[in-house]
Parts: sequence; C-alpha cells; structure tokens
Amino acid sequence: LLATAVAMPVAFAQGPGASTYKAKCAMCHGPDGKAATPMAKMMKVPSFDASGVEKKSDAALVKAIEDGVGKMPAYKSKLSSKQIKDVVAYIRTLEKK
Repeated sequence: LLATAVAMPVAFAQGPGASTYKAKCAMCHGPDGKAATPMAKMMKVPSFDASGVEKKSDAALVKAIEDGVGKMPAYKSKLSSKQIKDVVAYIRTLEKK
C-alpha cells in the first residue's frame, strides 16, 4: 500500500500527456517547456514562461495544438482530441516547476 501511495504522484506526473509531449513537443519546446533546445533556438520558439502560456485557457491551448501556431504544425489530424487535452494537462504541470 505504501509503495502504491509513493508511486502514485510519479505516475500522475508522467500521465498520458507526458509521453505524447515527449514524442511530439519536447524536441522544440524542451522537456521542461523552457525552449532551451537547438531546434527551439533555430525556430525561435518562445519558452512557455515567456509566451504567457499559463495565462491562456485550456481551450486556447487545445486550439493552438490542433491548428498550429507560427511554424508549429497542426496536430489535429495527428493526435486524438484526448491526446491533445492530455498534452495540455501535462503542460500545466510544467508551469508549476
């Protein structure tokens, strides 16, 4: 029981959005959302902190992921609605770090 209680926060932090984020988003946005990757620098991707992501609604983030923003491609046809919502939820955990 104790092992389950200890593992639960890690499982939540690494929830379904984490794997999708790591596979589709981290190469540009960085594993922590700080956009400190070579690709982010080359493409001038702003950090989630600098771009005010924390002030945007979940619906606005879903729309940005679905439709793309600037050089970021649209993921509407590549990810399910649930995957996109899970990524938004994961991005919210990055804001708290």
